[in-house]
Amino acid sequence: MEPATIWHNPSCSKSRNAHTELNDRGVEFTVRKYRDDPPSTEELTAVLAKAGLEPWEACRTGEAEYRDLGMAQWPRHESERHRWIGAMAAHPRLIQRPIVIRGDRAVIARTPGWQTILAD
Repeated sequence: MEPATIWHNPSCSKSRNAHTELNDRGVEFTVRKYRDDPPSTEELTAVLAKAGLEPWEACRTGEAEYRDLGMAQWPRHESERHRWIGAMAAHPRLIQRPIVIRGDRAVIARTPGWQTILAD
């Protein structure tokens, strides 16, 4: 099985559950505490592409940074992707968690069926 990477926040129960699932399935993986080691805009762009998501679909809307930046009023349009990605890279608390990356695929590992990324 190809190794995986988990963008992990140990204080989040969903993230801990995904971490446990990877361990229980015997998946080789690395942990990236993305809040301590934020992804660059390039990395975030690549992971969103692997997940087939727009940045606003992977953004935590309940965070103070979301409100403080006024992101609820930002257009959700292709022309604004760079703005969203830049904000998420600058404020990693905005990134939905956990994200599991394996090969050319990525998923937000809190949605039902996310484990399909672990199938060979």
